Parts: sequence; C-alpha cells; structure tokens
Amino acid sequence: MRQSGPQFSADLICRLPDLLRRAQENFDRTGGIHAAALFSTEGELLGLREDVGRHNAVDKLIGFALRDGTVPLQDSLILVSGRAGFELVQKSVMAAIPILAAVGAPSSLAVETAQRFGMTLVDFLRGERFNIYSGGWRIR
Repeated sequence: MRQSGPQFSADLICRLPDLLRRAQENFDRTGGIHAAALFSTEGELLGLREDVGRHNAVDKLIGFALRDGTVPLQDSLILVSGRAGFELVQKSVMAAIPILAAVGAPSSLAVETAQRFGMTLVDFLRGERFNIYSGGWRIR
C-alpha cells in the first residue's frame, strides 16, 4: 500500500475528543447525541454535525463537505463520538478521508475494511491513549 498523504501527531489526536466535545452545542442541551467532526492536520475544526445516530451525523458531515465543495477530503481526519462500525469506515473511504478516529470500539469488519483500503483506523481514543488498527504510519 502506498504510504502518502497526511500525518497527524499522536498528541493532537489525543486532544481531538476535547475539541469535539467543546464544539457540541446540542450535546450540552440534550446530554445524549452523537457527533462527527472533520479536523485538519493542524487540529483546525473543519466541520461538525450532530444527530441522535452516529451514522446520520457522519452523513450530515460528508453532505456538508459535498455541498461546500471540499470533497474529496484527503487531507483530513474524521472523529466520531461513538464506536467505529463498518458503515462509518465505508462512508469515510468513499469521501477519501484517510483517517477515522473513534472514542469507542471498532467492529472486526471495520478493521478489515480499513486495512483493505489503506485507511488509518484509531479507536478507544480516551485521554492520552488510543489503539491503531490500521495505517499506523499516518500517526507520528
């Protein structure tokens, strides 16, 4: 697999859940809503969408990027507030997002799909720790 594209520092990746949480306006009001966010390699929040379903939040975020004309998103990272299922990996691959990070667990099919398409998959992102399931070369 070709190893080109963006790289993210491990320190930045550890800070992203806090950046996401601070930007979640609807979570503050409801206490129970998922979010998906796009970040640049410098940690700039490029877009955020919330929904009761994590799949819907990702759909809204990618739709926002399509409408904004920024797809493909080959220089960004997507962070989801829940777990990383196959469908979230698939949607990210289709939008050319090279890195998917999640605070929850990945499914085995999500890991297999990320590996197949050369995507970096980071899960169990909590505090100063995370697991890399695929594409570890993008994390420095």
